[in-house]
Amino acid sequence: MTDNAPALTLCDFPAHTGLDGWDSFSPFVLEVSRALRLAKLPFEHRRVDILKLKELNPLGQLPVLIVDGEKVADSTLILHRIEALRPSALTQGLDARAIAEAWLWEEFADTALYPYVLATRWVDDRGWPVPRNAFFGAMPAPLRAVVPGIVRRATKQKLIGRDFTRGGLQACYERMRRTLDTLEIRAPDDGFWLGAHPSVADLGLFAQLHSLRLPLTAFQAEEVAKRQRLSRYLDRVDAATR
Repeated sequence: MTDNAPALTLCDFPAHTGLDGWDSFSPFVLEVSRALRLAKLPFEHRRVDILKLKELNPLGQLPVLIVDGEKVADSTLILHRIEALRPSALTQGLDARAIAEAWLWEEFADTALYPYVLATRWVDDRGWPVPRNAFFGAMPAPLRAVVPGIVRRATKQKLIGRDFTRGGLQACYERMRRTLDTLEIRAPDDGFWLGAHPSVADLGLFAQLHSLRLPLTAFQAEEVAKRQRLSRYLDRVDAATR
């Protein structure tokens, strides 16, 4: 380690994407891995047994960043921890108002964009093979025959409960397209969302939108690609945080 940086381990789901630019199938793990790279903090990327997630986080969710043995869960809390380890690394060049806005955009991405990733992968039969294989493929056969369906049904119910798919999948996708159109208009012609340097706003937006660009869900990757200014912006964030 350099600069007295702590030992950092980013815990991820077991399957590799095998795709350059997609460090993880999880948008939130992707967000944290790009944040660590932006902050120039060396880290180990560890794949963990999905049946042992609650040993890392009682909620059974990833990502978890282990900081010198301490387990830090929740992507937003992890980003705050990274910012504490490397002050201003994720908010470079921003004043207090812009920093507050950057965190609001990060929260927007987590709450308003992530459900579209979930719908694409867990509700849409075209996308279901992605989580089915990535998250459950290494399970013993008896569990693999039962657990994925249970988790899928629970995820569908959560999306209905949040009104994202209550009106059906196509209505959900229509809202997604309108959101993408709005982001296309808002996307900067150059630089990043709030200035000349990437910030937590860019990390949050990139993680969710780049996850929609996953080639394994080509039907949504094509939707993002139609928004050319937004796509160019995402490419800039990609290049700046690798």
